[in-house]
Amino acid sequence: MDSFCGASKASAGANVVNVNKGSIKNEGTHFWGERIKKNPKSRDLSALLWKNLRSGVKKAKPGVAYSVLTSDVNKEIVTFEAPVFETQQADPGNVASIILGGGAGTRLFPLTSKRAKPAVPIGGCYRLIDIPMSNCINSGIKKIFILTQFNSFSLNRHIARTYNLGNGVSFGDGFVEVLAATQTPGEAGKKWFQGTADAVRQFIWVFEDAKNKNVEHVLILSGDHLYRMNYMEFVQKHIDTNADVTVSCVPMDDSRASDYGLMKIDNTGRIVQFAEKPKGPDLKAMVQVDTTLLGLSRQEAMQFPYIASMGVYVFRTDVLLKLLRWSYPSCNDFGSEIIPSAVRDHNVQAYLFNDYWEDIGTVKSFFDANLGLTKQAPKFEFYDPQTPFFTSPRFLPPTKVDRCRIVDAIISHGCFLRECSVQHSIVGVRSRLESGVELTDTMMMGADYYQTESEIASLLAEGKVPIGVGQNTKIRNCIIDKNAKIGKDVIITNADGVEEADRPSEGFYIRSGITAVLKNATIKDGTLI
Repeated sequence: MDSFCGASKASAGANVVNVNKGSIKNEGTHFWGERIKKNPKSRDLSALLWKNLRSGVKKAKPGVAYSVLTSDVNKEIVTFEAPVFETQQADPGNVASIILGGGAGTRLFPLTSKRAKPAVPIGGCYRLIDIPMSNCINSGIKKIFILTQFNSFSLNRHIARTYNLGNGVSFGDGFVEVLAATQTPGEAGKKWFQGTADAVRQFIWVFEDAKNKNVEHVLILSGDHLYRMNYMEFVQKHIDTNADVTVSCVPMDDSRASDYGLMKIDNTGRIVQFAEKPKGPDLKAMVQVDTTLLGLSRQEAMQFPYIASMGVYVFRTDVLLKLLRWSYPSCNDFGSEIIPSAVRDHNVQAYLFNDYWEDIGTVKSFFDANLGLTKQAPKFEFYDPQTPFFTSPRFLPPTKVDRCRIVDAIISHGCFLRECSVQHSIVGVRSRLESGVELTDTMMMGADYYQTESEIASLLAEGKVPIGVGQNTKIRNCIIDKNAKIGKDVIITNADGVEEADRPSEGFYIRSGITAVLKNATIKDGTLI
């Protein structure tokens, strides 16, 4: 009678023992779930095993496996090891990102008077939308949606010029698609986006489309932040913790905690409480007991006792659809409604991003973030060969500098600088600074086009002001928007220390003590601000 007795250790990649007389042979390379082929002449293996186990095995020791298949062989005992399972690896092909084009941008006004927040220029030659777009590309995420509503013309134009993936040639399953706010049939379809969550809800049918059927995770990103992040590390943490939702967060001190959504977590990193921009006693209640749980040192935990949401989330696709469509169909905002509600009955995890991150939400934060780029050893740099930031290819010539003094400054391409002084400032593309100009603590966005030498001479002859900054003008603590025309002998220093002022007819506003010269504005010769 054919008989055998076999046992094996289970481990990833191990082959199961071959059994005598060819009755059974191994066809796979893993113990669990492998196929076995049975000789047609052999007995019913499962019935025989059950019979012998009932009759021959009385006791079993932990960690020991018995394998007795017939009554006429001796029992063999071997140690049995638990199987080794590999952690599921995050696949960028299963991730789609949604970049929120921002609301009306009232706190960033007047910079958003004629453009959406993500289209605001930053760093001399970039726009804010380039930050999440480049982070996605560098993370390998090629399925990108951008939701737009307010003043979206320049944003749409920049996206079309910069991120036309493939330019008519197949880019695999990658795409960049702008989802503009629109009206649809029905009463509900007559409303514009009511908030971040409502914007995604109105296009929820997109994620049920055939080409998105393999999207397992959805990243929700903001278009007005400055940071460098590998989103796939974020998604991997989301997968490792088996989370329904994961919120990226930064450690925060007392001075700015009330400006952000704050979280409390348990000892597993799960969010147990979420409060959007709490004040007073509610703020004190959100002091985190031990932020070392997320990897901070004891000293850092004492300095940054709060955990603040970045407004960057990753959802399991099915959970996102369920939350928006069925669980909370009337909730319109992620930060103040969806996330606090989901905390109660879903596994919502926190992911610590302990690196540079800035919310460009106000004129002051925008100004400080830009000038911070000019410092020696800045906290954030656009220069990184491994993770470059992309922007529109303008094909401009190198900047021409003629007997200038430049200290701690960023000078973009295509500029003309003549016998001027630039200190702790950013000079944007196509800028023109004439002799005697002093630019200090200033963010100059540049121009969208050039004026020829003959055009400039003709304007000056007529007593008009060309684009750029005229001779002997002194500017300090200022934001100069695109295509601004600032004449000669102008002084913009806000010497009186005015905090807020609205002077649109004169071409400028003052916000938080910072003078903002409007896009296309003209500041006449000899003006004193």
